[in-house]
Amino acid sequence: MSLQAEFERVADDVKKVKSRPSDQELLDMYGLYKQAIFGDINIDKPGMLDMKGKAKWEAWDSRKVRPFATEEEYQVTAAVVKRFGEGIGKDLHQKLLQRARTRRNWLEEWWLNAAYLELRYPSQLNVNYGGPAPYLEHCWPPTEGVQLQRTSISMWHTLQYWDLLRTERQDPHKAGNVVLDMDQFRMLFCTCKVPGVTKDTIINYFKTESEGPCPSHVVVMCKGRFFSFDAVCDGHILTPPELLRQLTHVKQCCEGEPAGDGIAALTSEERTRWAKAREYLIGIDPANKTILETIQSSLFVVSLDDAKPYATAENYTTVSLEVLTGDPTIRWGDKSYNSLSFADGTFGSICDHAPFEGMVLVTHCYYVDQQLKATDGKWKGSETVRPMPLPEELVFTVDDRVRSDVAHAKQQYFETTQDLQVVCYAFTSFGKAAIKQRKLHPDTFIQLALQLAYYRQHGRLGSCYETAMTRRFYHGRTETMRPCTLEAQNWCHTMLLPAASAEAKRKALLLAFNKHNKLMAEAQNGKGFDRHLLGLYLIAKEEGLPMPDLFTDPLYSKSGGGGNFTLSTSLAGYTTVLGAVAPMVHHGYGFFYRINEDRIVASCSAWKSSPETDAETLFQNLVTSLHEMLHLATTAQL
Repeated sequence: MSLQAEFERVADDVKKVKSRPSDQELLDMYGLYKQAIFGDINIDKPGMLDMKGKAKWEAWDSRKVRPFATEEEYQVTAAVVKRFGEGIGKDLHQKLLQRARTRRNWLEEWWLNAAYLELRYPSQLNVNYGGPAPYLEHCWPPTEGVQLQRTSISMWHTLQYWDLLRTERQDPHKAGNVVLDMDQFRMLFCTCKVPGVTKDTIINYFKTESEGPCPSHVVVMCKGRFFSFDAVCDGHILTPPELLRQLTHVKQCCEGEPAGDGIAALTSEERTRWAKAREYLIGIDPANKTILETIQSSLFVVSLDDAKPYATAENYTTVSLEVLTGDPTIRWGDKSYNSLSFADGTFGSICDHAPFEGMVLVTHCYYVDQQLKATDGKWKGSETVRPMPLPEELVFTVDDRVRSDVAHAKQQYFETTQDLQVVCYAFTSFGKAAIKQRKLHPDTFIQLALQLAYYRQHGRLGSCYETAMTRRFYHGRTETMRPCTLEAQNWCHTMLLPAASAEAKRKALLLAFNKHNKLMAEAQNGKGFDRHLLGLYLIAKEEGLPMPDLFTDPLYSKSGGGGNFTLSTSLAGYTTVLGAVAPMVHHGYGFFYRINEDRIVASCSAWKSSPETDAETLFQNLVTSLHEMLHLATTAQL
């Protein structure tokens, strides 16, 4: 079909609106249509005498500008990239290849250091992640008076999962026929981050049975106090009645008594400040070091929280907010796994992100959820309680400086958490089944709906990070998948044009889908570019070379480089488990979601102090986008 014929077809669509658009509006829509359907302009510019053809050519050409740049900015960056590729980039890449020849995973140590251990800002809210437990959707709705009983059963199932890992009975995960790396699962239990003045470290005490003895004690935190007891007696894991006896003792010790010193709040501090406070704490009394090591080596931490979130299966907002911003004196922010038990019988989790990715926590929590569902949340075994030592209280020696450090930590923590807005809702109109029925990928569907929601709310696209799993490789963790593509931009433009035809919208949507799926497959198969760029950056840094212009170019950070993504997103999976996280940047959003057969549950966060963002509005725009997309996909099948 000729260019003229295409233009007249678009013009026919325009005539369907109540008032005729201006010539400029017609040209704008034409340019968007051509870009959405055909991509970048692929014809020569007409001569100066062909005024109409020239205007149409310029309307199309103007749409090739990339999502975050003007044409002028893009050309400047293109020149920077070209110089990098032809110059210093080549040398850095050769050095990277040399590094790769001496390591099975050239990125592993670098990533752990650069992404986590060398960061100096507080990690408890800015790095860590958590989420609400889904038990309230079936056997354990919010109920007062059952906190300890439910906690004992939940703990027992968690201990069974620990035993599954310790005896190496956890089935390896697969992607199709490809077996995935399972090394991160070693870090779920008996693991803790320890602060350093310039760099933190991770200590892992976990061992499989074939490797030797493994710590088997748990730490219970309540009202700012610490207690510890062994979860194994005579070679057998404590039963729920036995765990209940231990938890009851802890609760009785704390009821009606003054709160403890709240040393755990120090883990929410800026990392260097926490490291110095920890050194001072150890210097006061050597016994303090022993207590710290007891916490660090414990299987996990159980937090008995007095909060009553009263969430529902349709609205997880209250419990998600409590998970991310709750009492800092009963969470050890550096611990690999904190199990949060609330006074209304609901649960959540909070984890240090450094040792592992979210899928480890998701796998564990889904295991517990399925076990609870199968048993209706009840213990059906023996009620016998064997004789065993009661929990031991761990009491730190403190002085006025330590109390001052704790007070400072709590103040900065509460100032930050009060600024966080979190919403977490279930979208119940449809889910995975309806999306798959229309032969579309559910995750891509959500990602594009989010792009459209953000575009509708902010009038532009936002740089976006989506987690791409790289566990196909030895000790692989993640690569960055960037959903904000030119195709996504063109589709969003087209969707909001009143005169755009359904066919134009569908074609633009399919192009955006295809591009997203292609980029995700490349990222998962080690063909992404963000980790590669990080490697080149770190090689230059280690060699003491001048920082290449590529990494200081404004578009590098504007497009998300250096951890500056406006939208920080991750699919928690297709199970019942959901996560929540704070935004990566002040003007951004954190967005985690799970996709089920009949629903989509998503958590969205934003900083209240940012005048640009609002998590509630973004979620409502997401709902609108989801409906529009399904309608578009449905009419395409008619």
